[in-house]
Amino acid sequence: METLFSGIQPSGIPTLGNYIGALKQFSEVQDDYDCFFCIVDQHAITVPQDRLKLRKQTRQLAAIYLASGINPEKSTLFIQSEVPAHIQASWMLTTISSIGELERMTQFKDKATKQSEGVPAGLLTYPPLMAADIIIYNTNIVPVGDDQKQHIELTRNLVDRFNSRFNDILIKPEIRIPKVGGRVMSLQDPTRKMSKSDDNQKNFISLLDQPNTAAKKIKSAVTDSDGIIKFDRDNKPGISNLLSIYSSLTDESLESLQLKYKDSNYGVFKSDLAEIVKEFLTDFQEKFDYYFNSDELDTILDNGRDKAQKVSFKTLKKMEKAMGLGRKR
Repeated sequence: METLFSGIQPSGIPTLGNYIGALKQFSEVQDDYDCFFCIVDQHAITVPQDRLKLRKQTRQLAAIYLASGINPEKSTLFIQSEVPAHIQASWMLTTISSIGELERMTQFKDKATKQSEGVPAGLLTYPPLMAADIIIYNTNIVPVGDDQKQHIELTRNLVDRFNSRFNDILIKPEIRIPKVGGRVMSLQDPTRKMSKSDDNQKNFISLLDQPNTAAKKIKSAVTDSDGIIKFDRDNKPGISNLLSIYSSLTDESLESLQLKYKDSNYGVFKSDLAEIVKEFLTDFQEKFDYYFNSDELDTILDNGRDKAQKVSFKTLKKMEKAMGLGRKR
């Protein structure tokens, strides 16, 4: 069975878009891959964090993974900082990375411009850590959106470089692009991706939003003036975005939804979708509350840590041996 790896930062509550584009699809592939789902808290500290808030958000994200359908009997769920091999492998990959290729990373350029007191070195060396996250589990598949493709391409380049310089021991991962519905857009500006860091609360739905609040956001979402419920990303981004959300939460096809609402108006459609979102969040948050407040969550994370350490340690030792580190026994 091939291995799939994915990591999410505990830097805020994921949105409905994160659920549709990633979390929902993770639960759907558990039977097809040996899945490692990682809460990448070491990535989060590349920018300043409140320590208590970070710990709370880490636990919240673990509960969100489980509420989304991740089954700890099938998948490995763990916290990055509890598995030392991530940082150890990251340093080895950093030594074969060039300053130029790291400075060209779009995420580095975007975040560096927002730093008022100097650019933290962690922003520059973020990509080798992300690459290490992936390669130490002998990962075959990495599910990412378009905004992360550059990082995976760098990972693939570093694997090629390591294997050619030292020993052919690292697996080169492939990108898995989410299916239709994977890119959920802002509710008020459907030309931009839905983001949990958006200043306008009406632009996104948090997975921990009050269900009634989320329903109101759907009803006030931007559409267009012609009133025709049709999927057309280029010419009708607003209603197309809402159709994608509807389709993803109900598993009804876009074609069947367009036929279902061909004689309806936007008000009726958005009212129906608002109820669907409300029901989804009510059920989701019941599961979240159970895990977040349960000792079972710690047991799951402990077991995930132990398995992740065992698997990553083997790859780490192969890398160290290939580079000549430590004593040969």
